[in-house]
Amino acid sequence: MNTLIVTCPSCKAKNKMIASKQHRGPRCGKCQTPLPMAGYATPVELTDREAAQVIREADLPLMLDFYSPSCGPCRTLAPVIDKLAHHFFGRAIIAKIDTSTNHLSAGHYEIRGVPTLIFFKNGQVVDQVVGALPEDALVAKLNSFIRA
Repeated sequence: MNTLIVTCPSCKAKNKMIASKQHRGPRCGKCQTPLPMAGYATPVELTDREAAQVIREADLPLMLDFYSPSCGPCRTLAPVIDKLAHHFFGRAIIAKIDTSTNHLSAGHYEIRGVPTLIFFKNGQVVDQVVGALPEDALVAKLNSFIRA
């Protein structure tokens, strides 16, 4: 499970939190001040165990990147995915799942090639793209799901 260390702007306490919960409006454990998560936003790294729950409970549109660390196009797309997590923080959830270690999720969504991007809204698949799209195409696609 990915964790983030977020410094409270008010009391300077360091707060450890689970990355998959970064969109839930976390507060400082010491002073209860809302934590500014946009600067810490990262793609949510999911496993087979937590993927279904995160997809089902997502209250924002979600883009899930199925990737493999040994895939060249996946490595090329990785910085774009990181950038999208920052850019769309609070408007969409950007997540990723490693298909080389999470076979159940890849099988469930019938992933045959990576990278594959699946877009969810209200827990339902609304679109799927196989291959590495350019950043501007992904931004446009995410914006269309946010507006709809």
